[in-house]
Amino acid sequence: MTPDVEKIIQWAQGAGQILREGYGKRHTIDHKGRVDLVTEADRRSEAYLIEKIRGQFPTHTIFSEESGNMIGSDGACWFIDPLDGTTNYAHHLPIFAVSVAFADARGLQIGVVYDPMRDECFSAVRGQGAWLNGEPLHVSEARELIQSLLVTGFPYDPAGVEKNFAAFAHFTRLSRGVRRLGAAAIDLCYVAAGRVDGYWEQSLQAYDLAAGALIAREAGARVTSLDGDENLLKPPFSIIAANPVVHALMLAEFKAIG
Repeated sequence: MTPDVEKIIQWAQGAGQILREGYGKRHTIDHKGRVDLVTEADRRSEAYLIEKIRGQFPTHTIFSEESGNMIGSDGACWFIDPLDGTTNYAHHLPIFAVSVAFADARGLQIGVVYDPMRDECFSAVRGQGAWLNGEPLHVSEARELIQSLLVTGFPYDPAGVEKNFAAFAHFTRLSRGVRRLGAAAIDLCYVAAGRVDGYWEQSLQAYDLAAGALIAREAGARVTSLDGDENLLKPPFSIIAANPVVHALMLAEFKAIG
């Protein structure tokens, strides 16, 4: 049985309500790494989403940030990030989202990203376009890097941070600017909406990018790994997302700087 996008939107909004109710309050914060955080809100949002998915699709595989991999008995799978932007959330910075994607043997089929603080729900169904609260989305029409506002994210490992500093500096010199918002799903949806012209990140997980990547693609973006591979759901995970012209320019710069 194929999931219904409207049902997934309801689930994402329900998880977002959990996050919104907890926003600005004191949190129980644990560390998965030196600066990689998890709060009780992550776990509550995730438990809610897993319960909804398992209730209707008990044989599906679920890849989730906090609970890990729950392997099912068929080829359908879900990628869920119950709180993308945990560090922002823990610091009461209102840039975070719930991210839910569904894939089958054909690839990504449905993506939903819900920003509970702005009540913005980005969604896409493969081959049917991308939407924000029911209105169609399309990427920007920028044609040069100097016309482009870019966004990136940094990994948690120190070596990866240093590596991306070089790319950050490089693209800052070539573009109108580079932002770092701290939530990959938001970054990808902002590419889809034309709010930023391009996005890259060098170290991710599948649940970070799955929903947003489909939304960006359905809005007209080209979305690949940093080496140009169209298959995003295989490690090591990296991403460039932009309109096709800007994507080609960004990809060429990455090849030039190695």
